[in-house]
Amino acid sequence: MKRSTALRFTSAAVAAAALGMPKGARAQTGKLRVAALPIDIAGAAYYAQDQGFFAKNGLDVELVTLANGAAVAAAVAGGSLEIGNGNSIAIATAHEHGIGFRMLAPSGAYTKDDPSDGLLVQTASTIRAARDLNGKTIGINGLRNISEIYTRSWIDKNGGNSSTVQFAELSFAEMGAAVQSGRVASAAIEEPQLTAALAAGAVRQLCSPGEAIAPIWIEGGYFCTEDFLKSHADVVRRVAQAIRDANDWANKNQAASAAILAKYSKTQITPKHRCYYPPRLDAAQLQPLIDGAVRYGVLKGFRAQEIFVPGLA
Repeated sequence: MKRSTALRFTSAAVAAAALGMPKGARAQTGKLRVAALPIDIAGAAYYAQDQGFFAKNGLDVELVTLANGAAVAAAVAGGSLEIGNGNSIAIATAHEHGIGFRMLAPSGAYTKDDPSDGLLVQTASTIRAARDLNGKTIGINGLRNISEIYTRSWIDKNGGNSSTVQFAELSFAEMGAAVQSGRVASAAIEEPQLTAALAAGAVRQLCSPGEAIAPIWIEGGYFCTEDFLKSHADVVRRVAQAIRDANDWANKNQAASAAILAKYSKTQITPKHRCYYPPRLDAAQLQPLIDGAVRYGVLKGFRAQEIFVPGLA
């Protein structure tokens, strides 16, 4: 999710949830059902709908907004939705557990040129360097997920020892207050909550920890099941084109895309930094995150191309 409310999930959780999902929704409605999350990283589906990119590609889409990535994964795995959005680690975890997800287009990406994440500490904190975080508690939005991987990577690459750090799972919305009160020594936060927390004046940004993964890397993407791909390959490719069109439009129209996202999320979108949307899938922009996950025991490891729809990278 930059990462989102796409929360962690296990194969068992996805399978169990999928059992309760009605199948064949597309056949019942005549529409292609696409699940999205009302956050910056997953915004392309909303832009594609409002700007007509789905229609331009011959798609009649019903957008379904869900609360988190686990719900999206369960719905896609169960067949009640055809296309979903999830963070890269969630999709990779499903892949390693034998759930046949295929990524068809990127959603948001981290870019060092305009980072949308930050590691917060109190304004008056003595924490100035990675080693100062040794032995401390850091708030992250999901254990064994993207924020833990990039936070640990930044600490270890900059002279600290992440094995001594404790991690506490917090929502992005509560991180600023948690740091301010001393509940945690630091927190790995994302836009738009990063701008809001800094504006309150009681915290400061120590670094952008995402840079420890790579200068640019894919944080999430739109995906379908292998079964849906086999039976609807042309539809999948048209969805991929619509998302790519929306990504390109959003990069060039940040104010307009913020207004669309605000409409669907029912929140004011005023972050200092906006998510960057890659033009297409690129294994070189996903492999560094997979490798980081392997380093910290989150994944066993595989080649990024394995989870891409063939021919779309």
